[in-house]
Amino acid sequence: MLTITDIPTFVGAHCADGRVDRANVMITASIVTYNNNLLDLEGILRSLLISPVQKVWIIDHSDTFQGLEDELQEYMRKDEEYLRHEGRGFRMEYIKEANRGYGCGHNVALRKAMDEGSQYHLVVNPDVWFGAEVIPALWRLMEEDKTIAQVMPKVLFLNGSVQCLAKLLPTPFDLFSRFFLPAKLIARRNNRFELRHSGYDKQMNVPFLSGCFMFFRVSALKSEGIFDERFFMYMEDVDITRRLHAKHKTLFYPSVSIYHRFSRLSYHKWHLSLAHMFSVVKYFNKWGWIYDSGRRRYNKRLLRELKNSSKE
Repeated sequence: MLTITDIPTFVGAHCADGRVDRANVMITASIVTYNNNLLDLEGILRSLLISPVQKVWIIDHSDTFQGLEDELQEYMRKDEEYLRHEGRGFRMEYIKEANRGYGCGHNVALRKAMDEGSQYHLVVNPDVWFGAEVIPALWRLMEEDKTIAQVMPKVLFLNGSVQCLAKLLPTPFDLFSRFFLPAKLIARRNNRFELRHSGYDKQMNVPFLSGCFMFFRVSALKSEGIFDERFFMYMEDVDITRRLHAKHKTLFYPSVSIYHRFSRLSYHKWHLSLAHMFSVVKYFNKWGWIYDSGRRRYNKRLLRELKNSSKE
């Protein structure tokens, strides 16, 4: 199992050996925080420092904990590792924002990334960390295939088991049954929805990728749109992936892995469950409850591709 201290140090810029040259490509990132402290961000900050990401925006939506800005300022003044990477071009900017939702917070950073000329942007959760090989691998993949708009690597629990976060587009039953029906009763349908039969060991062009780690081609976001701010929390990841998927590839890429402290709080706290269900209603009001031609087409195509790949 990977721990924060196991993450290797990023050394230098991309050249012939496959690493990313910060002089030739701009990769940015954003983290939306809510009542987090610096310790909560230790893993993701270390991961970003050792990556070729050049600038990170931390969008703080906190309403009770007010110390993150001071902690980050001290960190940027005193941390030797941060100062070393700052000398190589790494920058971090803290922005305090009223909490208007997860997607809205990341949109603040995405607009800045676009203004500054970023070619690739990572939307990532505070509870994620990864090794130095991840971002260069995703960048190389997208450089080799310009039709790719979004990539998600394999996502692992802390014990190393796979999180099934590449999914079909959901039907109302797929989502509401998770709140109201026993897991055993819907296990077969849920396994199909989460593509468990794929083995999560092959590259897949998937219409729904998790919002915990979204590596975007910025030009695709410019053409298809950034996060829909009508979704306060939950379902914004389904919405943005399916919009990109309509005209581009949105890939699950298992050749590299990240770690995610996955908690599924919306299934355990009533106010988050309500927020989740409100977003589900907004999603189906937007795309269709019973009839959704895009859902039918994209899901059918993916299942056919998986069936054909299993025969090879």
